[in-house]
Amino acid sequence: MAYGWAAGARTDEAGRFGTEAFYASLGRAFVTMCAVIPALFLIEVIDIALGPGTLDLAGGIIPRSPAGIDGILFSPFLHDGWEHLYGNAVPLILLGTFVLAGGARRFIWSTVLIMAVAGVGVWFIGDAGTVVVGASGVIFGYLGLLLARGVVERSWWHFAVAAFIGLLYWYQLFNVLPTDQRISWQGHLLGLLGGIVAAFIFRRR
Repeated sequence: MAYGWAAGARTDEAGRFGTEAFYASLGRAFVTMCAVIPALFLIEVIDIALGPGTLDLAGGIIPRSPAGIDGILFSPFLHDGWEHLYGNAVPLILLGTFVLAGGARRFIWSTVLIMAVAGVGVWFIGDAGTVVVGASGVIFGYLGLLLARGVVERSWWHFAVAAFIGLLYWYQLFNVLPTDQRISWQGHLLGLLGGIVAAFIFRRR
């Protein structure tokens, strides 16, 4: 019983801005997210070695095609070239760090929910004849999660972080609207909504 109380106290401390436990949790989360990025680069190296786009075609989401439904799981780990990967790497680290700092279990379940909402949604309403890959749906999901968590949990620093990163990448926010570019706005919008839903479902009680 005493152990459970101590564990709960540590969790509360880690979630309280300005405490030593908070900064320690943030540091561990940052190191973990930085370790994820090399794995994404390794996947891109393998894709290029097999022939550029080989893995994208095999693991991307192909809307309304049975052959592309497995992309719901694999597409966030695939990217359409180095420029696409570079563009996603930094915001993924920044947003992922603050989401992960809120607790590993909540991070995992929130990520799974965001991937499911964005992936299934893109498979149903994505543009026919396209192959959708990239972690941007998850990135928008983390942004929505932090914004909503700031309101749901009355945590101003969650909201402030999301707002600050949103300002840094304000031009990307327009990608939740239909465009003529080679961008899956559906994945961005649905990822954002998935993050908001995750903030409510996996809120700290």
